[in-house]
Amino acid sequence: MKNLITYLLVGITAISCSDEFTDLAPISNRNEAQFYNTANDFIGAINASYAGLQDDGVYGRAYWTMFEMRSDNTDQGPDATGLAAQYAEINRFTEDPLNPQITAAWINSYKVIANCNVILERIESVEMDESLKQRIVGEALFLRSLMYYHLAVAYGNIPLQLKPFIAGEELEQVDATTVYDQLITDLRSAEENLPVSYPVSDVGRATKGAAATLLSKVLLTTGQNVAAEEALRRIINNYGYGLVENYENIWGINNENNIESIFEVQFMGGGIGQGSAFTNEFSPSAFLQTGSGFGRNRPTQSLINSFDSEDERFEASIGTSYINAQGEVTLANFVRKYESDPSSENDSDVNFIVFRYADVLLMLAEAIGESEESYQLINEVRERAGLSGIDSGTPGTFEEKLLKERQLELAFENHRWADLRRFDLEREVFEVAEPLVDPTDVRELFFIPQREIDINPNFVQNTN
Repeated sequence: MKNLITYLLVGITAISCSDEFTDLAPISNRNEAQFYNTANDFIGAINASYAGLQDDGVYGRAYWTMFEMRSDNTDQGPDATGLAAQYAEINRFTEDPLNPQITAAWINSYKVIANCNVILERIESVEMDESLKQRIVGEALFLRSLMYYHLAVAYGNIPLQLKPFIAGEELEQVDATTVYDQLITDLRSAEENLPVSYPVSDVGRATKGAAATLLSKVLLTTGQNVAAEEALRRIINNYGYGLVENYENIWGINNENNIESIFEVQFMGGGIGQGSAFTNEFSPSAFLQTGSGFGRNRPTQSLINSFDSEDERFEASIGTSYINAQGEVTLANFVRKYESDPSSENDSDVNFIVFRYADVLLMLAEAIGESEESYQLINEVRERAGLSGIDSGTPGTFEEKLLKERQLELAFENHRWADLRRFDLEREVFEVAEPLVDPTDVRELFFIPQREIDINPNFVQNTN
């Protein structure tokens, strides 16, 4: 069951349940001179930033399109007509700068950043409980960093806005390295300011573990493995996470925010505008769940073939058939991690897990490099899946074995494209994995949305 949480709407005080701390009207609905004056104002403002994570341009849709469907994990399938065309284009590297998904990701990510920038600009001058103030600062730094991490992975050359935007201001692009350097500073501060955990009324907010996990990803991305190891050991030794005993029990609305979960985007169904669409988006048939099943983000055959027959993660992650309207078995590959039974279409309680403890164990193995300890960490994850251990004598390079484990463990959780980019394997995997993609068409970066190029003529478009 979802935990209860008290939340503040902008302009309205209300009490409801769990994930609804993200249910907010835009900050712009109130005059700024009348807002940002009290602790409750800033609680409302940071809640608005959490609410932005639900948007279609962030975790609601664009992120899984850009970081899973772009990779060798999933595809749109043969349907490339109508609305499906924008997904198929991203899958096949044929999109242009007008693609709605890459445009939505840019706009909605920067919307969260803008909210966080205003909070960080205004909060220091307001009298309020100091511990609450520092917590809100930590939350804002984490959420801003989370958006910038995805923007840097996707687009590389982006504006790094750390202050509220001023009309007429000329934005300048910086490279991804500059962005990552800023995130390292911000996430260290966030980790220091945030609590290890929250009472049940605030479950779902950013914690020290969430900040340290994102920090570790950034450090690995920039090749700072020793510093990443230090951060990852803090998570393991100090922050109280562990693996759920059975992999299948990570998923489903009754298992959310469990001991393995480090950070989740909170969703709540019930016709309040806070539900998730994952169940309907990924299901292949209207007879699996309420409403239409669109069968998007389909597991590729190459991913399916990568699972060993005894791997217990397969059944919890992937379906390969369903019963059609005539009661017949129909073959189709589909994602199962986000299955539920929403009361209406695209209005599920299912959360999106952004970070979890298994990822931390595998990142620590990456940070250490090939060693007895790194194989112990990988095997801790494998053994939960019912698999025997591997070691230096197992065929393949350490990098190949680690990346395969990350792919199978974290499939459909938006990690694969960043992993391929971090290991410089974007083109290599498509030489064997994806028949719909010509490796010569693979690009490292998404196009900057055309609307941004038009507004900012000084921007340089990505070409590679």
